[in-house]
Amino acid sequence: MAEYLSPGVYVEEFESGSKPLEGVSTSTAGFIGLAQRGPVEGLPQLVTSPADFQRTFGTYLSESAFGNYRFLAYAIDQFFMNGGSRAFVMRVAPPDAKPASAQGRVAEALRITAKNPGAWGNLVNVVVTDASKAKTQIYEVIGKRYRVKNAGGFYAGDVVAFTMDGETQYNRIISVQDNVIELADELSGDVVDNALLPTKVLTTAEFSLHVFFGDEAESFEKVSLNPEAPTFVDKVAARSNLVNVQALVTSADATHPFDAVTGEGTSGKVQLVLGGGSDGSVDSVSAADFIGEDRGPGRRTGIHSFIDNDVVSIMAIPGVTDANVQLSLVAHCENLGSRFAILDIPREKTKVQDVLTHRNLFDSSYCALYNPWLSVFDPLDKRNIFVPPSGTMAGIYSRSDTTRGVQKAPANEVLRGVVGLDVQYNKGEQDILNPQGVNLIRSFTGQGIRVWGARTASSNTLWKYVNVRRLFIFLEESIKAGTNWVVFEPNNEQLWARVQRTIDAFLTRVWRDGALMGTSPSEAFFIDIGRSTMTQDDIDNGRLICVIGVAPVKPAEFVIFRITQKTGSE
Repeated sequence: MAEYLSPGVYVEEFESGSKPLEGVSTSTAGFIGLAQRGPVEGLPQLVTSPADFQRTFGTYLSESAFGNYRFLAYAIDQFFMNGGSRAFVMRVAPPDAKPASAQGRVAEALRITAKNPGAWGNLVNVVVTDASKAKTQIYEVIGKRYRVKNAGGFYAGDVVAFTMDGETQYNRIISVQDNVIELADELSGDVVDNALLPTKVLTTAEFSLHVFFGDEAESFEKVSLNPEAPTFVDKVAARSNLVNVQALVTSADATHPFDAVTGEGTSGKVQLVLGGGSDGSVDSVSAADFIGEDRGPGRRTGIHSFIDNDVVSIMAIPGVTDANVQLSLVAHCENLGSRFAILDIPREKTKVQDVLTHRNLFDSSYCALYNPWLSVFDPLDKRNIFVPPSGTMAGIYSRSDTTRGVQKAPANEVLRGVVGLDVQYNKGEQDILNPQGVNLIRSFTGQGIRVWGARTASSNTLWKYVNVRRLFIFLEESIKAGTNWVVFEPNNEQLWARVQRTIDAFLTRVWRDGALMGTSPSEAFFIDIGRSTMTQDDIDNGRLICVIGVAPVKPAEFVIFRITQKTGSE
């Protein structure tokens, strides 16, 4: 309550109407799989194009080395080619994969390892050069304390060099205060130089790291072995995308850091190549690697890493058809209630009965299965190969959402970049598979290759269509995100009215977009909030309950034209 202590006119603002409720995105995909490089724990990485993916996760994987686990890069290509715009990716690596590391003299002072496991790290080059970040002249000597022109860039613990008459003395800083530097030992000779262009200079001693991988280059200029300085190599190199750097020695004496690191004296350049990196063996990869571990925030792996991501609404693990992995992915989507899983069927399962055997493992409205595998061009081997359809379908989901809306079933859509199918199913075979929730991809004369199914893997007929489940995900997540302001507001009639108006305005817009049935908003949805939905006990316990009913549109899966003869006399 505002206070009014003196006469006057007071103008106050207050909120009484509904708040705009914005719909959440439904077109962002999440992918999990093996890659050449990239982080294997933490948060999934955002990529917005195939080139962006390759910058973070590397190029295509060979069939000989990775077998059926190599399809992540191809799925990303297909996703963006078919209309996708944003994807989050989490890499999985074989348990026996190892990061490359520096060997020799440098490894005794600096532990330099590739940022993540893989043979890619063996191509990382590191160049070490001597450097200096600051220099100044000495104005006055007071024992081991030296008043200098400018102490900027000098820190306690730094190694310094003093050059006079062609000779250099090395020392270590004890303290720095108000342009007065205290050294560990006294400098010999007449070190004072008040000239405008000094010939006697006190400089810091550092080194620079330059890291190269292909056309990527990173430079960490003028770093030191002084943990107290902001230039400490561990702190500066922490932002590297290529290597991890840890100092094994510190500036405890007056040794030039370049010499301490390389053993090559106090100047020059040393180049080294990392080695010992390994991609590991795909034979050691198991379902546990894709399911991942929950090691806590920032350290989760596999499917668990997407717990911290609230943007993704479509999930896929391209080419991985292990039942344990797929069931874990479906459970992940069901538990969060905010995303939908696209599942592949094993390529070798082409017969109708074999396909149904795999399909019968699932009963969920939060997933859909697609078959067969697709023929696409492989830029690595320069030939056509067969890839799983999940990446392509994720792109079609995204394209359909963007162009038509989430209420449109992602079916009867052309597959871009697909030149053939592993298996050509006919209508009779689809008559068996479609009612069971297996969505086929078929080729039609003059119409290209199209998605010809839009069913979930649910036995509940209320949720048998993909677009119905995804529409409810969209509505639920939008309402949840757009009504956060309600929490801790006074739970009274005024609040109930504002909530009702907010949701009514949102659902009316959804109805106008064609996502709900009915010729009027009252036929499309209802909103109940108030004494009819809450008891006094609910109110006393801080619960606000709003009941919402919507009538989703269903796809015209079966188009039937009934035609009869009309005689001329009729």
